[in-house]
Amino acid sequence: MKIFKPHFWYNKRQRNGVFFLLFAIVFLQIVYVYVDFSSEKVQALNKNELIAFQNTIDSLKRIEQNKRKPKLYPFNPNYITDFKGYQLGMSIEEIDRLHNYRKQNKWINSAKDFKQVTKISDSLLSKIAPYFKFPDWVVKKENKKKRSITKANSVKKNTYNKEYKVSTNDINKATQQDFETIGGVGEVLSSRIVKYRNKLQGYSLSKQLYEVWGLDKVTADRVMRTFIVIEKPTIKKVNVNTAKFKEVLKNPYINYELCKKIFEYRDEVAELQDISELRNIKDFPLNKYDRIILYLEAK
Repeated sequence: MKIFKPHFWYNKRQRNGVFFLLFAIVFLQIVYVYVDFSSEKVQALNKNELIAFQNTIDSLKRIEQNKRKPKLYPFNPNYITDFKGYQLGMSIEEIDRLHNYRKQNKWINSAKDFKQVTKISDSLLSKIAPYFKFPDWVVKKENKKKRSITKANSVKKNTYNKEYKVSTNDINKATQQDFETIGGVGEVLSSRIVKYRNKLQGYSLSKQLYEVWGLDKVTADRVMRTFIVIEKPTIKKVNVNTAKFKEVLKNPYINYELCKKIFEYRDEVAELQDISELRNIKDFPLNKYDRIILYLEAK
């Protein structure tokens, strides 16, 4: 037994060395388990760049999808099959209505006929109608019909203008029919002239016609050759010193910003002694002064 004793007998220094070695092994194991030695770095992605990249991918996908869509060629809507109707975006009911109509030996000769028969939506009709192709004789017949209607309306309008005599030359008393006797003034423009007159409480200056939306200067000058301001309107003026904000804002030539400046100036000077003091307001539209004071006064 003596021969084994030296192998298991350690002095104090050796025991400390063994203990330190065991501690080092345990410590290194813990470090290995809990510490991440990965060399990969997490890179922060720029959100805007990521969105831009995704948008690029999406646009490329849409382009590819559009390429795969079947190309639409001109066609006669009288011969739409079930498959063709499906490709065009028509519902089963709409396709059936077309087929039932054709079974009666009836023909569709225009986009209007197609809508009446199938009852498709306006949006779908606007997409497929440009591709409708009808026989030449049908196209000629429709064009001739349109020209006849246009000619009849033109003759009717010219006859009306020649036969009708204006009731007055006063622009503030003229009717909508009176304005329609002027070349270039139809039902729409004559209606706008009357509506704007009501908004102004009457035309105080003939040149206010230039402010009517859609009425060009040449046509307005033509109107003013026949209709002028004979009797000026009676406009109830608003006292700028006592008026409320909404009352001043009703002035057809004053917007919100200008109205705000007028009230700020009134607060600053306490009271306007004369309406001409409005010119002292910063950025006041001097070119509209003569029109603005038609509705304001200072008392």
